[in-house]
Amino acid sequence: DIGRIRANGLEAFAADGSLRYRAPGPVYKAGRQAPAWFAALVQPTFPPIAIPLGRLTLVLTPDASRATLDAWDDLVAMTGWALALLGVLFLATWRALNRSLHPLDEVMAALDKTGQGQFSTRLPLYPVPELMRLARSFNAMNDRLDDAVRHNVLLESEQAVAVRLNARLEDERTALARELHDELAQGITAVRALAGAIAQRTRDKAQLHSTAQSILAVTGEMQQEVRGILQRLRPAVLDRGLAEALERHLLAWRGRHSGIRLEAELGELPALAEDQSQALLRLVQEGLTNVVRHAEARCVRVRLYCDGSHAIAEVADDGRGLAAARSTACQPAGFGLTGLRERLAGLGGQLTLRTPPRGGTCLRAMLPLADARHGIGA
Repeated sequence: DIGRIRANGLEAFAADGSLRYRAPGPVYKAGRQAPAWFAALVQPTFPPIAIPLGRLTLVLTPDASRATLDAWDDLVAMTGWALALLGVLFLATWRALNRSLHPLDEVMAALDKTGQGQFSTRLPLYPVPELMRLARSFNAMNDRLDDAVRHNVLLESEQAVAVRLNARLEDERTALARELHDELAQGITAVRALAGAIAQRTRDKAQLHSTAQSILAVTGEMQQEVRGILQRLRPAVLDRGLAEALERHLLAWRGRHSGIRLEAELGELPALAEDQSQALLRLVQEGLTNVVRHAEARCVRVRLYCDGSHAIAEVADDGRGLAAARSTACQPAGFGLTGLRERLAGLGGQLTLRTPPRGGTCLRAMLPLADARHGIGA
């Protein structure tokens, strides 16, 4: 039995030192050894123990190779379990990440659709808090974009309606001016001619002659008024040019409102389209009308010039300004300016109404020139 002691070497020596017995090697995991590099790292070295026993001396040599092999087997087993656990953990993590990040494909697809202009695209609310915040932010962004697109479409539709309405108004103005010229003006001219003939033939009849002269005076005033109405309804912009049409209008305005000093600075402009010229002329007309009705001004200045990319018309006065005008029942920015603003917007321009630091009111219109309009639309 003593020869089967595990993990120890047992030898018996006689008194003369001769070897009398050596126990066989361990049978525990016989034939196997831990790797040399592992044994060098962990295997301890124990000194042999001599035990006197009568005429014999027993030498017990601890053998740590079996314990080292156990440690190696435990390490291999633990490593295997660790690798198996790592594999399971990797698969679980991969599945969890794949499940968590799968909505990113939907997010990318939604972004692609949004980039193509499909602002009605929405994302579902995901259970993951981060993705839920992302979905809410994305949906809020698309809500705003969708509202902005609808607003722009509505604005473009309103501008298109305003352009058509202004064109229809110009047609109506032209037709009305034609009717006034062909019917009313001709009738007044005929009445004036008859009154002149009567006046020439009744010089010896004072009462009849006086009546004929009164008719001549009244019809003359009516002719002047009709000419003014015709000028406002249908100024001959294309025939004489915008500057000359403005000069004629300003001359007539001075005659009607001699109590307000009118200063004009009409610069040279490149060739304008008829609708642009009409819009600038309407601005001057509307501005001068508001000066008379609301401004209580002593001086008004009209400017027409070009800044290189825009044709600009201004009507500025030294009156009581916007704040004072708004404090009364008469609002300076009424239907006339609203229609004018829509007309200018339809032509790619803009209208501003402000009170300069020196006081008064300044009405300003800017219209892009033909090259600028072409560049914008290109």
